[in-house]
Amino acid sequence: MPQETLTKPDYAYHSADGGCAHNYLLGPVKKLIKDLAPRGHVLDLGCGNGYVTNELAKAGNKVSGIDLSASGIKIAQQAFPGIDFRCGNVEEDLVPGAFPADSFDAIVSTEVVEHVYQPRQFAKNAFRLLRPGGHLIVSTPYHGYLKNLVLALTGKMDTHFTALWDGGHIKFWSRATLSQLLTEQGFTGIRFIGVGRVPYIWKSMILVARKPPTKSNHK
Repeated sequence: MPQETLTKPDYAYHSADGGCAHNYLLGPVKKLIKDLAPRGHVLDLGCGNGYVTNELAKAGNKVSGIDLSASGIKIAQQAFPGIDFRCGNVEEDLVPGAFPADSFDAIVSTEVVEHVYQPRQFAKNAFRLLRPGGHLIVSTPYHGYLKNLVLALTGKMDTHFTALWDGGHIKFWSRATLSQLLTEQGFTGIRFIGVGRVPYIWKSMILVARKPPTKSNHK
């Protein structure tokens, strides 16, 4: 019997405004891009409505964005016409169909990896699309022992895990599991940044990982 193929519904967007998570994510992400890829070519992997992509463009970077959501890409193209936005599935092979390999100095992906069914393909895409020596900056809601304990004691587990949110989170990452995902695909030098709220009950975490330079980069 052939295996049934699941089709992901469109993650609907209605405006080009930023979400609540951008209040604590955007500042650290922009600083990382400024430090790691100043005025470089940056890909927003899972760009949604293009809000973050546009903020990076305003900081002086050449940027591109890709997302599966047709509504998000339509809004992004209308709101930010000077930016290269494309519709594509980050869980499918994006090379060479959407972009050539080794195209970007940095890749940003904010609050996306918790939504994907096939995170290894997501990470593989990021690795192949980065130039050697380039950096991936990926954020996702933080999970750790102390935070989970606080959620349980305060009765907020159901709210946090959002089981009734259509199109919501399907993966719940820890620092260890997300680091393992990136390491499996060849990333090195992984570092952690907690953002939002106080330490160890952070709202989200940012992991920064590097695609190793090739031998030719040392010449």
